[in-house]
Amino acid sequence: MLSPMDPDRPPPFYEKFTPPSLEDLHGRTISYLRISVTDRCNFRCTYCMPAEGVDPVARAELLSFEEYERIARVFAAIGVRTVRITGGEPTVRRGIVELVERIARIPGITDVAMTTNGMVLEALAGPLRAAGLTRLNVSVDSVRPEAFAELTRGEDVARVIAGIDAARAAGFADVKTNAVIVRGVNDADAPALVAWAWERGLVPRFIELMPMGEGERLVAEGKSVPNAEVRARLGNMIEDAPRGKTSGQGPAVYWLARGRPERKVGFIGAMTENFCAGCNRVRLTSTGELRPCLASLRGVSLRDQLRAGASDEALLALVAETLYGKKAGHEFVEGTGTNRLIGMSTIGG
Repeated sequence: MLSPMDPDRPPPFYEKFTPPSLEDLHGRTISYLRISVTDRCNFRCTYCMPAEGVDPVARAELLSFEEYERIARVFAAIGVRTVRITGGEPTVRRGIVELVERIARIPGITDVAMTTNGMVLEALAGPLRAAGLTRLNVSVDSVRPEAFAELTRGEDVARVIAGIDAARAAGFADVKTNAVIVRGVNDADAPALVAWAWERGLVPRFIELMPMGEGERLVAEGKSVPNAEVRARLGNMIEDAPRGKTSGQGPAVYWLARGRPERKVGFIGAMTENFCAGCNRVRLTSTGELRPCLASLRGVSLRDQLRAGASDEALLALVAETLYGKKAGHEFVEGTGTNRLIGMSTIGG
């Protein structure tokens, strides 16, 4: 790739957007940045990581807090308003509360969220809320201890629930749960999970198994469960179709509880209910690669540009060109074996 400031580069690419917004070739406006702060995780979920884990990235290759802040400021300048912090498991990154505070104070960033497994949330919920974190998504694949332990290879769902309770006590009004459904393990648990979440004022969400990393093997074994099947299991708990405002900042489509419109349940169906047409997101890996899609096999290194002394204007040009070319659909290539090369914990789930 040519340098964004290369004199041989044709000029039109930079003229195709006007800050403070970035619209890609398909008319989608990018307003949501997901940043991974580590590839490490204290869980070994069967659909994400192998039992032995993955070789961690060397510390020097990870973005520093100063680099994250600077990149976030560049994105804020082109209209990004929501930043979601992911991993790996973001709470294992030392100083995570400081990073949240740095991002939350950037002018233009109005929403700072985090996706976490909740294992250490009981201790961190208060400090994260005080630092400016606005929303939390917590991975809860089942509230049945046996199923949770099977999917996480031995973890205790009670600790995660304690973390969620601490988050509610700390003042988080918007807490969602994420459940990846795996056939024969937790598919029958969906109604109980929804009832449990609604009792606590949480918004439960179900995510289709994706053929990437360890998930590719499970999909090949027939373990994926379409969202339509999960909704069928919920039966009369939800209405027959979504209505009103059906989506939020991300890809989930929400269905209301039957007779209880104050309750809802979300579905993220990357495989059977494609949401690419409305995608407003882009991803930054913990090593500073900008990836237009979760399924991208490679990205453009903003870290290398930063460390080479690039100006904010040069970073902005590189970001604009990369995102302007964001594809119309996701880049899963079924049956070729390439998806095993895409690590969810590396890119940021």
